[in-house]
Amino acid sequence: MIGSKTLRIGLAALALSAAAMPLHASERVVAIGGALAEIVYALGQADRLVGRDTTASYPPEIAALPDVGYMRALSPEGLLRLAPDLIIADEGAGPPETIDLMLRAEVPFIQIDAAFDEDGVLARIHGVAEALEISEGGEALAADVAARFAALAQAREAIDTPLRAMFILSAQGGRIMASGGNTAASGILALAGVENAVTGFDGYRLLTDEAVAAAAPDAIIMMDRGGDHALSDAQIIAHPALGITPAGQAMRVVRMDGLFLLGFGPRTPDAALALMDALTGGN
Repeated sequence: MIGSKTLRIGLAALALSAAAMPLHASERVVAIGGALAEIVYALGQADRLVGRDTTASYPPEIAALPDVGYMRALSPEGLLRLAPDLIIADEGAGPPETIDLMLRAEVPFIQIDAAFDEDGVLARIHGVAEALEISEGGEALAADVAARFAALAQAREAIDTPLRAMFILSAQGGRIMASGGNTAASGILALAGVENAVTGFDGYRLLTDEAVAAAAPDAIIMMDRGGDHALSDAQIIAHPALGITPAGQAMRVVRMDGLFLLGFGPRTPDAALALMDALTGGN
């Protein structure tokens, strides 16, 4: 194993120097981040995975792996009990105290940056492949995903008038938390040829009813989930602001699996095309 180093794989270049590379291929890998776990599977390296976090739900067989908890609330005990010789994590994984403890235990910890576009997905694939020391496999997978992005771009060019959509992250208590710019949600909207109806800020923000009505989205996009954060069709109709938007009036609502829609892994071009088809009726 390498010494106490945190490596970071960025989007502009792979920040893995020869001095920092493992002396042998890691065989006990923990993936922190659903998209990264997907990439490991897509690279044909599932047999090296010994653990994953709660955001990893695809492919279904990943559920059989030990769950080390939510990626932003990892415990050192949960990680160390799996005796990993490599941890691959999304940026934002933590808390920092846990990462520090992994370094003290001399467990290589590689963080892979995320960007919510085609280049970001391809860089993630190359980053994971580099960390697993299978660069040729990474090239092959990236080429396959790039070809699907090219097909998506052709479909996007056929759109004459883009729809305007609002991505709703949460509607707890009837308060709408929607996506502005620079999020996975805004990224998938752009890839699907859809304009974000919510502008003027980055990240996610609670909107007033007046702001929701003024955004006047043609469509509403949400993750397909239950609980307090979900929003049923009946709740959309009854909502004082959503109910009067073009989306609410026409009940143009799309719900998709969260990891598929927002993961920005190998299935992202498929997710963007599925969203496009759902909004246009496949035309």
